[in-house]
Amino acid sequence: MIDVRVISQQPPGGRCSLYTSYGQILAQHLGSSFRLDISAVRDAHGHGFPSIWINGSPLRPSDGVIVMPEDVVAVLIAHGITASNDLGLALDAEINKMLGEGD
Repeated sequence: MIDVRVISQQPPGGRCSLYTSYGQILAQHLGSSFRLDISAVRDAHGHGFPSIWINGSPLRPSDGVIVMPEDVVAVLIAHGITASNDLGLALDAEINKMLGEGD
C-alpha cells in the first residue's frame, strides 16, 4: 500500500494545491492512503510546505522546483508499482492546469 502525505499552507497556493491534487489522484487510481497536513513552516520538499511524501519520504523535484508527474511515477516504480496510462494522464492534467496549459 502506498501512503501519501501532502504538507500545505492555509490557504493552499500553487504547489500546495498541485501536490494535494496529486495525492487525491494517487488515492483514486491506486487506493493509496492520503493525508493532508497544514503547516505554517515553509520548507519546500522537506518537513514544511509545499511538499508531497510517499511512504515516509519527501519527493524531490528533478528540476529543483516543482514535483512533476514524471517524478511521482519514478517514485512509484521505485516502490514496485506500475503506473497506468490513466494515472499518468491524470497527473499530467493537473500540472497543465497549474501551468495554464489545461482546459
